[in-house]
Amino acid sequence: MVHGNEFNAFSAHKPMYLIVIAWTYVTLMMAVAEATSPQGTVLGAIITFALYGLLPMGILVYILGTPSRKRKIKAREAAEQAAYDAEHAAAHASAAPVASAPSAAPDAGGQTPAAAERGAVAAVRKEP
Repeated sequence: MVHGNEFNAFSAHKPMYLIVIAWTYVTLMMAVAEATSPQGTVLGAIITFALYGLLPMGILVYILGTPSRKRKIKAREAAEQAAYDAEHAAAHASAAPVASAPSAAPDAGGQTPAAAERGAVAAVRKEP
């Protein structure tokens, strides 16, 4: 059951699993009918089950599982980023010197750090 912002992954995927189970049953029965038919063969039953059952269901599960995989990847990346940020903050907190006044950021102004020397760089121009 979904409450507020909580998400229950199992309840969201029940219809997908129901479709997979039902279609697998149908294709299994098709394969059994193929194998037991007087004109059918076991090889034909295997091919029927593979091409009508396993292949389409594999594609369906892959496509319908894409949002879940993306959520898991984003959650893992967020956890890794949070761990990195915490580690980085702890490293800077322990390595920071104790100062009475906060230091100013270097190059906090909008000016260039140094001006170019006059005549040090030759101008590029078209030859006469």
